[in-house]
Amino acid sequence: MRPGSGHPAASGPARPGRLLHLGNVVVDIVVEVPALPGRGGDVLADRAESTAGGGFNVMAAAARQGLPVAYAGAHGTGPFGTLARAALAAEGIAVIQPVKAGLDTGFVLAIVDAGGERTFLTSRGAEATLTAADLGRVSPAARDAVYLSGYSLLHGSNRAALLGWLPRLGGQPVFFDPGPLVGSIPAGALAAALGRADWLTCNAREAAVLAGNEDPRAAAAVLAGRDGQPGRGRADPESPRPGRSRPLRVLVRIGPGGCLIGRPDAPVAHVPGFPVDAVDTNGAGDTHTGAFIAALAAGAAETEAARSANAAAALSVTRRGPATAPTRAELARFLARA
Repeated sequence: MRPGSGHPAASGPARPGRLLHLGNVVVDIVVEVPALPGRGGDVLADRAESTAGGGFNVMAAAARQGLPVAYAGAHGTGPFGTLARAALAAEGIAVIQPVKAGLDTGFVLAIVDAGGERTFLTSRGAEATLTAADLGRVSPAARDAVYLSGYSLLHGSNRAALLGWLPRLGGQPVFFDPGPLVGSIPAGALAAALGRADWLTCNAREAAVLAGNEDPRAAAAVLAGRDGQPGRGRADPESPRPGRSRPLRVLVRIGPGGCLIGRPDAPVAHVPGFPVDAVDTNGAGDTHTGAFIAALAAGAAETEAARSANAAAALSVTRRGPATAPTRAELARFLARA
């Protein structure tokens, strides 16, 4: 038993040695405006920047904690593809796929008004064209951890490729983050992803959509099968998921309050957050997920890893920008003072 875990470390999935990311890297174009223009209007922006985003944020968070990371998603030619690859290289993240010739990486236009409200416009690109042939290049090692994003399941090509590839995995632990558009994922694809996942990581709103329960603690219990029906939720409202050969663990982020851990063999545990003065919450959830996976890979017990992830997310919201995860040294200093 690891100190403070309340849970035998050996009972969970094997510790990963590398994060294999099967999500999508896009480019975030963030434009700050005093107010949104009316239909057909125009407005001068106060500030604009272009940065790598989407799945990049999770990978950067894990890499900054010392976990080797490889991006297995698709990426394109053109200026956005070049920007994305440069950002991956700067974090030491390996890129498995060759570029998709003649197709640039997609982008998200985020318009931020004076009140902090964000309006998004998404243009899909090469990242939405993953194929079974592409995944033929991906050979997970025995101790790899696999990250799957709900965004990937929204793109027809990616969805077909991933659902054909996941059953061929061995015992590698799978972390599934359904994302804010969880309600738009086709039910069969969602059930297949949940059926293979070892960890479901999501925020409280996403947990509510999946579990059909607005209370985060109750939702975590439902999703982890503590109500007697494993994984009951929107994708499978009346019966346990067929074919589960391993327990599903659930991590639900609850903002400044920290997170909840749901397990099929124990009550839901609350891991408190850290009070900070937040200036930008963009990317905090991705930081949490990447840091959590990295902590597990380093040998931390589940609650210990969740505390480390809470601290990383707290640090990230004190900085402006999407990929603001701390380094391993920064996180260690923060935890030492906490």
